[in-house]
Amino acid sequence: MNKLLAIACAPFVFTGCATVVNETTHPMKIETMTAEGQAVTGADCKLTNDYGSINVKSGDTAQVRRSSKDLDITCVQPQNPDAVARAISRANGGMWGNIILGGGIGAIVDHNRGTAYTYPTWVQLVFGKTLVFDRTAEKEGHPLLGTEAVASK
Repeated sequence: MNKLLAIACAPFVFTGCATVVNETTHPMKIETMTAEGQAVTGADCKLTNDYGSINVKSGDTAQVRRSSKDLDITCVQPQNPDAVARAISRANGGMWGNIILGGGIGAIVDHNRGTAYTYPTWVQLVFGKTLVFDRTAEKEGHPLLGTEAVASK
């Protein structure tokens, strides 16, 4: 009986907690606004991380590939200057579960697959601005407001 239980549980031990709990992608709603606060739908947005790029229209929700690396977003629309943003990648509960429960192997697997990380789920880019979105300030059911990026010297 114990041998059968060990065999049944082995896949979960070696895949990691976040891999079992989280998919490799998660939804992210992309909205764009003018500097005056007016919503603009249909802008062409490109989302890029180390796994590649996807294109989405503003106002839509994209399935974003999870990664430990930040996500760069650029939205363009002919009547407005580009809207640029960076979404910060943060460890999610699956990663912390691995660490707390001693799943060192699982933490490594989840880190390498990106499933241990999550981006904000709803962002509002502003045309003419470069913003940073950090999901630590996210409130469920509300768009995350970005902070203006500070240019490095």
